[in-house]
Amino acid sequence: MAKKKTATKKKTTAAERSKPAAPVRRKAPSSEALLPQIAKLDQQIVKLLNDRTALAVEWISTQENVRQALFTPQIDDSMVVAVQQASSGPVSSDALRAIYRQLISSARRSVRTQRVAYLGPAHSYSHQAAIERFGESADLIPVTTIASVFEEVNRGHAEFGIVPIENSTDGRIVDTLDMFTRLPLRICGEVQISVQHNLVAKCSRSEIVEVYSKPQAFSQCRNWLNRHMPHVRLHDVTSTSTAAQLARDKPGAAAIASSKASAEYGLNVIAESIQDNKNNITRFAVIGDLISNPSGSDRTALLLQIPHKPGALADALAIFKENKINLSWIESFPLRQPETGYLFFLDFEGHQKDAKVKKALESLAKQAVRLEILGSYPRCDMVN
Repeated sequence: MAKKKTATKKKTTAAERSKPAAPVRRKAPSSEALLPQIAKLDQQIVKLLNDRTALAVEWISTQENVRQALFTPQIDDSMVVAVQQASSGPVSSDALRAIYRQLISSARRSVRTQRVAYLGPAHSYSHQAAIERFGESADLIPVTTIASVFEEVNRGHAEFGIVPIENSTDGRIVDTLDMFTRLPLRICGEVQISVQHNLVAKCSRSEIVEVYSKPQAFSQCRNWLNRHMPHVRLHDVTSTSTAAQLARDKPGAAAIASSKASAEYGLNVIAESIQDNKNNITRFAVIGDLISNPSGSDRTALLLQIPHKPGALADALAIFKENKINLSWIESFPLRQPETGYLFFLDFEGHQKDAKVKKALESLAKQAVRLEILGSYPRCDMVN
């Protein structure tokens, strides 16, 4: 009788035993399977957004000063930072900021529409600053000059205004500081915008014969223009958005404007980020008549006139050193005739309700011919 053969097990080597097991391949869900999941999440998100807005409206409505509760930049910014820090992606920080800015703006509109004047037209850098602080649910009113922004607020036609006050390349915005000497308005807050200038046009670069923009934009791009486009004609206009409109309508014309203005007016970006200072920042002031409460990280601005005599300015500035206050900015303006001397615009760290700031202001008032506190307001970080 023949013997039955038995199967023998194949011996595995140590190298084979050390190999990781092959991953189990799972079938990727089809797009049809994903869509219901997305729709379900959308329903949940909409409910949460409405719940959040209802709570925000309730909080505003129950405050003792509802008008003050409608403008709380320090709370807005801290909420946005907290949300950004809580996120691990893939939603970007900029996208989260835009979403929450609109949520806050929408909740406030449910209580009352805020009217905000800004240097227009739409899609200017001032418009971007207005959206950054108030959102698109506010009633944003474009006007043609910085003086008009002040006048709209002073007459009560707008509750707030947004005006440029300082640029990291060009320094002071003279028209803004001059208006503070003329009208009794306060600085309630600030916005710092990263200003990225682009050369934009409908034609090709070789066809450009003239460039439009506002004087400050030309100043901030002067080196680039001298190197790359020395033969084109430069034309000053009131805003970068107006420049973009002209570039759209005129053959051979280009503009220095933002990428948002370029997209709005159907222009091509011929050269991007042409500003000479790559960290070009414009600081905007929110003007109105509200007094902001201390936030722990504030600025105070004031107008100061001192006797026109030797040592008077040094004595005034020594007060800030004695009280350990960081003076961050000082500008001088000649007084209008028939007076002689100067009016100074000062900006320093701290709030007018802080003990050491109060002490300094009391000492300063004893030396001053004129002392006007333009406002204490929370500092904010730069946004793109």
